[in-house]
Amino acid sequence: MPVLRDRTIRTAMRLACVGLALSLLSACGGEGKQAVKAPMSEDEARYLSEENLWRVQREEQLVQPDGWTSLIALHFLSLNSHYIGSSQRSGMRIPLGPESLGMVQRNGDRVFFVPEPGLSLTVDGEPFKGRVELKDDSAGAPTVIGFDEGKGRLTLITRGGRQALRVRHEDAPTRKNFIPIEFWKPDSAWRVEARFEPHPPGKMIEIGTIIGTTEPTPNPGAFVFKRDGRTYRIEALDQGEPTLQLIIADRTSGHESYGAGRYLDVARPGPDGKAVIDFNRAYNPPCAFTQFATCPLPPNENRLDLAITAGEKRYPPKKKA
Repeated sequence: MPVLRDRTIRTAMRLACVGLALSLLSACGGEGKQAVKAPMSEDEARYLSEENLWRVQREEQLVQPDGWTSLIALHFLSLNSHYIGSSQRSGMRIPLGPESLGMVQRNGDRVFFVPEPGLSLTVDGEPFKGRVELKDDSAGAPTVIGFDEGKGRLTLITRGGRQALRVRHEDAPTRKNFIPIEFWKPDSAWRVEARFEPHPPGKMIEIGTIIGTTEPTPNPGAFVFKRDGRTYRIEALDQGEPTLQLIIADRTSGHESYGAGRYLDVARPGPDGKAVIDFNRAYNPPCAFTQFATCPLPPNENRLDLAITAGEKRYPPKKKA
């Protein structure tokens, strides 16, 4: 896979550049006429180095074998039985994998998978041959059906009360042909201090998704910050992670940045309510990289009258004239 190999080389070069900033800084400002004045403070150089490292890690996560770019199909269950495979005869077609992978059966809210005889498949990494129940992602890690010698993965998800099969494959075109993300230049001025204003316990907010569903989501409070003399407010979501999530749209959305908005992860504030929002780490949702994601969208409260020229730009990048 030449594209993945080239990206590995680029990643190594970018990681080398991450360390170069601090190395150059330590070499600047020495004695003698040949000394070069340091272009930035040590803190600024360290900040830029950390931002660049985060960007390298961000791209590497996307192109992992089970990353978002590996998605190849999303099929919602509508019948009690579905055949799935790459054959044209399959009711649920996948672009990669066996012509007939097996049959998916529904029994009430329970879903079972019956493999095609003769295939070498795994369930959660262990070989199996018989009928197996698929657990979805609503209560932890879903059951994983492995195929194509482990390159393919099938799981069950639930979105808006509907069940669907999500299929990944290491040879997904979106993974093999991944284009490096374009970012705005890191700027510490977009690392802003904010105040967290908590909501009453148990407050929920309705979050729409790109597939047309609505998900009530815990909304513990909002972050309030100032920019250019104006006050802005962003509602925070609690997805059960160590950080709170912000889903935002701004005046760059649909132009320089991805049209369906961007995401931010912010450390949970302490008792004093103080927090820092680093807009340099605003990142695109999975649906920017694949048509088989089910991304939450920014609520109306988080559509900001502000051009946030920081973080990830639209994907794929605009073609240069």
